Amino acid sequence: MVNQLMKIKSFSPKLTLVQRLVAGYAAMAFFTAAAIAFAIFGLFSVHKIATEIARNDLAILNATSKLRETMQAQERYAAKYQILKSSEFTDMFRGRELEFLDLLQKLAKSRQQPDVAPLLKSYEEYRINADRLFSGKGNPEALKSSTAQVFNAIDLIYNNTKDQLRVKLEAADEKEKFTIAWTIALSFTGFALAMTVASLFIYNVSTAIRRLKTATHKIAEGDFDYDPKIKADDEIGELARDFINMAARLKVLEQMSLDASPLTRLPGNIAIEGILNKRLQEDVPFAVCYADLDNLKAYNDHYGYIKASEVIKKAGEIIYEAVKAKAEDSAFVGHIGGDDFVMVVAMENSVPVCEAVIKMFDEEIRNHYTPDDLARGAIDAVDRYGVPRTFPIMTISIAITICRKGEFDSAVAIAKAAAEIKDYVKSMPGSNYLINRRKVKR
Repeated sequence: MVNQLMKIKSFSPKLTLVQRLVAGYAAMAFFTAAAIAFAIFGLFSVHKIATEIARNDLAILNATSKLRETMQAQERYAAKYQILKSSEFTDMFRGRELEFLDLLQKLAKSRQQPDVAPLLKSYEEYRINADRLFSGKGNPEALKSSTAQVFNAIDLIYNNTKDQLRVKLEAADEKEKFTIAWTIALSFTGFALAMTVASLFIYNVSTAIRRLKTATHKIAEGDFDYDPKIKADDEIGELARDFINMAARLKVLEQMSLDASPLTRLPGNIAIEGILNKRLQEDVPFAVCYADLDNLKAYNDHYGYIKASEVIKKAGEIIYEAVKAKAEDSAFVGHIGGDDFVMVVAMENSVPVCEAVIKMFDEEIRNHYTPDDLARGAIDAVDRYGVPRTFPIMTISIAITICRKGEFDSAVAIAKAAAEIKDYVKSMPGSNYLINRRKVKR
């Protein structure tokens, strides 16, 4: 079961912030539309009931009231005829009789109920008794009895209609209450959903921003391993992961900066060892060019450490520019220390790079000597043993070590191989480079 839940979770879609907002507000719009539709449907139902009441029940109640009124008029005219025996009352009775029959016919068409039949039957009996009365053969008691039956039939229809109207009104009230309740519920659900989505969105974003702000302060204080712990799968999560990667990169850059030479700003020994070990893991031959300035100590003793530092700095710039111009983009330049430099380039670019370095250095170094020393081509200084000697104009010597797959197992092994030929190159007059093509057995 757990595995199934994990699979379902792994296949669940990852929504962006915009998609989540759209989904939340789409749900809100759905509930709002449902509330509106439900309210319209409820109002339509109530309107339908009200229309039915107005067209049928109220019309029937009105008709029964007119029937009662017409029947009372007939009753009065019949009673007056019994006393006065005037044909005028007979005509007035007949007029009311026709009016009653018309109303009764309309009522029978509009009300398809069993309570109409007793009215038809009782009124027909009433007409028979009334005709007998007007012909001089009638029985007043029989007419009175049939009159009471007609009124009872009218009252029955009236009361039944009132009861039916009460039921319909109660149904309309219930429908109205039901519609109002569900409309409010759906509207509140949509509003609550929108507020929930907005609150969660604001909370997640503000929390992430607060954590990223804390991470920024931590990084500013030098804690590059700080994790803001933002696990979201949206843009904020991507930003957090990029932030962590940036912190890791800043950590590397800081280490490189601390390791870099303060004079040349070139990467130092840690970076050099790192790039050599990385290249050794790749199945691509490369060249390590170990550059060393000749007679720098004598120059330092003769011109002072400030001038000597300027020469070292300029040498670093020359080597960097030569590698940038002649080597590939992934080439590397490092400053071991003092007057020692390292260039890591593709094997086929080693010679062009070294030739460019020698040419540029030989041209530049003349700017760091006095005209008299340049005219002599040498300076006087004391060697490392304290013996006064004459030293030629400074030159540069470069030992090139070709590194193929399987020949070296570490940066130390490469440095050892380069050191084997560096002293030999330095013993040669002028600026030179020498390639160590000897394969080293491991």
